[in-house]
Formats: sequence, C-alpha cells, structure tokens
Amino acid sequence: MLTSLDGKSAIVTGASKGIGKGIARVLARHGARVLVVARHLDAAEATAGELREAGGKASAFAADVRDLVAMEAAAAAAVERHGGLDILCANAGIFPQAKLEAMTPEEWDDVLGTNLKGTFLSVKACLPALKESDGGRIVITSSITGPVTGFPGWTHYAASKAGQLGFLRTACIELAKYGITMNAVMPGNIVTEGLENLGADYLKTMAGSIPLKRLGSVEDIGYAALFFASKEAAYITGQTIIVDGGQILPESLEALEA
Repeated sequence: MLTSLDGKSAIVTGASKGIGKGIARVLARHGARVLVVARHLDAAEATAGELREAGGKASAFAADVRDLVAMEAAAAAAVERHGGLDILCANAGIFPQAKLEAMTPEEWDDVLGTNLKGTFLSVKACLPALKESDGGRIVITSSITGPVTGFPGWTHYAASKAGQLGFLRTACIELAKYGITMNAVMPGNIVTEGLENLGADYLKTMAGSIPLKRLGSVEDIGYAALFFASKEAAYITGQTIIVDGGQILPESLEALEA
C-alpha cells in the first residue's frame, strides 16, 4: 500500500471532467487536498463538491492553462488554502478532430497552445511553490497517440502529446536539483465524455482491439498518477507509463485471436 497523501496539496488541471476528474477523485480519496482547476468555475465547483461529498478535501478555481497569470493565481490559491503545493497534475487538454488537409492554422495553434504550451505554463506557474515542498511531484497526462500510435484527424493532438514527452525529459533534469520529480502517464482509450461522443461503433471497435477487451476507466489513469505522486516514487523521474490494457502490443488484430 502506498503512503497516504494526507496533508499533501495538489492541483489538477482540466479536473472538471474526464481523466482530470478521475485523477482528482483518486488523489482526494487518498488524502490529498485538491484544487480542482478548470476554465469554468461552475464546472470546477461541481467536481469539488462531489469530492467533498465523498469525504475528500477539495475546492475549485477557474483558470485557463494558456494564461500564465491565471495559472500563477491558481498556484497562489493552493498555497493560501492548503499551506503549500506538493503535487501538480498537468492534465488539461483538448482533442478536436480535424483531418490535415482541412485543418486551419488556428485549429493547430489552439491544440498546441492548450496541450503543450499549457503544460509548460502550468509547470512554470507552480514551480516556485513546488520548490518549497519537501518532495514536489509533477505528473503530466500525455497519450499513446503521438508518442507511440497515430489516428487520422489528430495530427495536432499527436504532435502536442509527443511534445509533452520531449519537454518532460529535459525539464525533469532542470528540476531535479529541487527534489522535484516529473513523470507522465500515457493513456490509451479511456471512457470519458469526449470518447463517448465518438459513438458506440467506435467504442466497440476499439475495445475489440485491446487485449483486455475493454476500454480503460478514468480511475485507471488516476491510480497511475497516484503512484507517481507518492513517496514511493521518489526516485523515479523523467519516465512514462502506458496505461492502455495492452492496446499497443499486438502487431495485428489477428494476434489477438492466435
């Protein structure tokens, strides 16, 4: 069993829904005081309320990860409300589908600005407070799409997720002198509101291509983030963990039936 996060202060970005909400739920369940950060305060407050009803400690804050000043305010709020900041889960991301030929420069910039630049700005904003922690933790939500796999319509998303890992591998070296670790979780197909919008046929097809024969849950990603945030992961930095039910392993669909 991992050491409790009781008393630890955490920020989770993009935490009002999907994977971010799952990460926030798992951290709160294991004792962390969670600042639920999302662009819309009402959505953040709804999630924070759910965490409190389940016995966790959570509050809400509205901030856009594309805005450094807003993220600095979020970090300041965590310090004020929790007495410090120990964990940043840089999770916020978007994945609008657009084929390369039809994609506009504005669409490209929007995805890269949120997913990649937003990761950089979240880390930069939280760094002063994380340096004051006795063991700061940064957990990035990347993806298998981009670093390992590809899917038509997501060239911008794939580029942003691969970029996060490039950022990670140098940033973790810079931050090591402060005792801060930085690692990434790489989800496969996880059941979220966004994935459900792709339709039942897509979900069925994707589940059929996964050795475990099911899509992942947001808690599956939450528990991976929990490990990276734990005391037990203190000597792990610059690393990634794929959470995909074995999706990337078969060389063909026939391999699943062999």
